Amino acid sequence: MWKTLLLCIVLGIPCTTTLADTPAPIQVGVRRNLLIDDFLIQRMEGELALRLHHPRPRELAIVHDEAWEGTGCGYHSVFRDGDVYRMYYKAWHLRVSEGKLDGGAHPLYCCYAESDDGIHWRKPHLQQHAFGGQRANNIVMASGVVGDLHVDPGHPAVFKDANPDAPAEARYKAILRSSKPNGLLVFQSPDGLHWSPFHNAPILRLQGAFDSQNLAFWDPRIGKYRAYWRVFTAGTITDDQWKPAGYRAIRTAVSDNLVDWNQATNLTYVDSPEVQLYTNAVQVYHRAPHVLIGFPTRYIDRGPSATMQQLPDVKNRKLRASSNPRYGYALTDGLFMTSRDGVHFKRWNESFLRPGPERPGTWHYGAHYLAWGVVETASELPGAPAELSLYATENYWHGKGSALRRYTLRLDGFVSASATARGGELLTKTMTFDGSRLDLNFASSAAGTLRVEIQNAAGEPLPGYALKDCISQFGDSVARSVRWKEHEDVQELVGQPVRLRFVLQDADLYSFQFVKQTKEKASP
Repeated sequence: MWKTLLLCIVLGIPCTTTLADTPAPIQVGVRRNLLIDDFLIQRMEGELALRLHHPRPRELAIVHDEAWEGTGCGYHSVFRDGDVYRMYYKAWHLRVSEGKLDGGAHPLYCCYAESDDGIHWRKPHLQQHAFGGQRANNIVMASGVVGDLHVDPGHPAVFKDANPDAPAEARYKAILRSSKPNGLLVFQSPDGLHWSPFHNAPILRLQGAFDSQNLAFWDPRIGKYRAYWRVFTAGTITDDQWKPAGYRAIRTAVSDNLVDWNQATNLTYVDSPEVQLYTNAVQVYHRAPHVLIGFPTRYIDRGPSATMQQLPDVKNRKLRASSNPRYGYALTDGLFMTSRDGVHFKRWNESFLRPGPERPGTWHYGAHYLAWGVVETASELPGAPAELSLYATENYWHGKGSALRRYTLRLDGFVSASATARGGELLTKTMTFDGSRLDLNFASSAAGTLRVEIQNAAGEPLPGYALKDCISQFGDSVARSVRWKEHEDVQELVGQPVRLRFVLQDADLYSFQFVKQTKEKASP
């Protein structure tokens, strides 16, 4: 900016640049910065672009084959709670016959599973609710009337409340659908197993269709609860009921207490077409809590065609279509989106979780719904760092019951700044930081490289931190510290407005973080 002003003075030409036009430096402190949008990016050059990555399929985490689970288990919530991983999900049975689809007399349930590692899951017999005269099952909530509330546990979203003021008896919360009247119900639990109403009336009355996984959670950035739920873009209220019309969409609101909600608005997106969205799976990303991530399910009715007949389960597809064409010919897959404010999202238009190789139980309506929750699990490669585990449905309304498959990504591995062998550059916006070293989450080929230059706000390399001074990085690490020839840390630059210039060849940069170095105690 100062160079521009000086040039204007020397040449005697008008100059509209002022101090007020210069954006204030972004304060990143010691937080982890993911390259999942352009928030920190000033420009990219050469053969480098942001690239969406796809999770890799692993084993079936859990098979829903118990009689009380039925054929339609889904809407899973997964989170880590100390030494245990918890999972909650709907249990629903649908009978498919020629021209008919019904749930029969099978009630809606919310069931519970747990794991020690997020990979191997068990269904504990909780002895709480009877099915077929027996209580040896993992049901934690059943449909019915509780006080004055008509409970639909078939649309559950369960979370451990991160609100530091949440009382012990309400440490766990569940968002359920009210079967009547229209709205959502909030339940509470001291242990995640025994549940009671948190509030004696439905919340968010007549503000949506709610026929999906509707959720809420504590957002530490704003010190409030956020809710995300299913609406239709042209929905109306008639006779005290919500009448769906238009596109399936997502609405959000905030609350201090999970009862009174305000600032309700539909989500908006950056450069994304209007599509039908079922679930949203919005959550705080635990490794970078200033960022929200979401995994909405995209719904597209492709109708009957010759190609549709080449997909798996042709016989069952035709049978399902006989009751309603979309049950046979609609498809679902998973998208990825992220937000800084909870309302405006960068939604990648390409599929994050594709249906994958054609095999039984896939490529049909109700498949590939991503669970609400991303957790860290151990890698199957000895000595490798932990990775992210995500879970998605298969076999929905098929055979004896649906299943949940585990998928994995590297830590922060949703999107990367990815460069070809010809190379490219990424320049950040001006920022200030705290910390004594710069750590990178990156991966390269054996021939690839990554270097970092630290510039001042005017774009000039800082002495000792120029590109020529940076020791070239190569490898595959989730926390590699950058070094320069004469500098092993960046402590002297704390508080100064700087820009980072990343130069990559055949490499991916997923995130970076300024970290405070902890001094190790000397051995006695």
